Amino acid sequence: MKRFFGLLPKPSPLQPESRVYDLKERLDWGEPALTIIDVRDRADFNESHITGAISMPADSLLTTAANCFEVTRDLYIYSNTDDEAAAVAEQLRGAGFAKVAIVRGGVPAWKAAGFPVEMVTAAATKLA
Repeated sequence: MKRFFGLLPKPSPLQPESRVYDLKERLDWGEPALTIIDVRDRADFNESHITGAISMPADSLLTTAANCFEVTRDLYIYSNTDDEAAAVAEQLRGAGFAKVAIVRGGVPAWKAAGFPVEMVTAAATKLA
């Protein structure tokens, strides 16, 4: 963690491949200018996802992202495998998004680190 004006710790900047600890550090810092995107299918997302992540399945991500995010926004992508996440990240970069990182290990790594996850329950689905 870098120091802001030599006093306050400042989180590390976005890297093309980020560890779950890097993302958690930014979240703990309270940096709002980032979005965590789960590109797995809805069933996997509903079962368990990184707290604060949004579901944008890979097959519709480019269209949705173009309508929802500025190309300068920090995007953290994860999937079932790092290879899948890397492929989606490359598509986003090719579409002009400059700040895209994959979260290595996805949900399993997040859980292994002891960080909080969310799940969508049947009651929450009925309300939506």
